[in-house]
Amino acid sequence: MVRVPVDVGQLSKLLTKWQDILRLRDWDIELELVDASWRKSGDIKIDPEDKKAIMLVNKNPKSNNMEELVVHELLHLKLYGMDQMIETLINLVYGEDQQDPKREFAYAQFMTLLESTVEDLTKGFLSAAGSKEKPSFGRIRSLVEEETGRVETR
Repeated sequence: MVRVPVDVGQLSKLLTKWQDILRLRDWDIELELVDASWRKSGDIKIDPEDKKAIMLVNKNPKSNNMEELVVHELLHLKLYGMDQMIETLINLVYGEDQQDPKREFAYAQFMTLLESTVEDLTKGFLSAAGSKEKPSFGRIRSLVEEETGRVETR
């Protein structure tokens, strides 16, 4: 796959569009490109008290589907309250020792479920919005490349 540089103007338009669709207009969200070596395509840092967030976007993302990335990160914002509640519950039940196998299991299960739910919702919203872009295969593509020792180009 040929990677295309991130277009900040396009990202801003997508952010505005999806803030409206996901009813997040009351949030102040800034975009910030990450130029350093980073394993993620995107992330979002959230301050729920002030309703502010910073969406971090890898300047060299694994996927060229910026709309998918924006929707995915905004859905994390939308689900942030539940995310934090469940993390707090896990800590109350299992403690905060990240080496405890019971806590580690519960936390890993939660994170896997959270990510798969956000991905399913992302695909559904994009499909409902008429997106014709192919979904990103970034994570699974990395596993294939690691196992086979080759990098696929498209």
